[in-house]
Amino acid sequence: MTSGQLMFVRDLATARSGDKGNHANIGVVAKDAESYEILRSRLTSVRVQSHFSGLGITRVERFELPLIGAFNFLLYDALGGGASRSLRIDTQGKLLATSLLDLQLRLAPEV
Repeated sequence: MTSGQLMFVRDLATARSGDKGNHANIGVVAKDAESYEILRSRLTSVRVQSHFSGLGITRVERFELPLIGAFNFLLYDALGGGASRSLRIDTQGKLLATSLLDLQLRLAPEV
């Protein structure tokens, strides 16, 4: 990996997502230790909330799971009212993980 290079999250991890009422969570599992460290420094709560800004998410909370090289992102108010109330196509947030895997991250330049 070259410093300053853009990488897709999918190059570094796998992910799955699901719903809890009006909230969604995205589990991101790094492919290896190096990928985990890149994700830890670049895939922040702010970055994830910015990526999904069109959905009206009010807050994103990141939970780190370093012993398994993973993260869990909790996206508050992400589903337009939840599966039974929302008129969105993806009422359960199953495609949020796919969208997050398309996010590009820039590797930090060497100092």
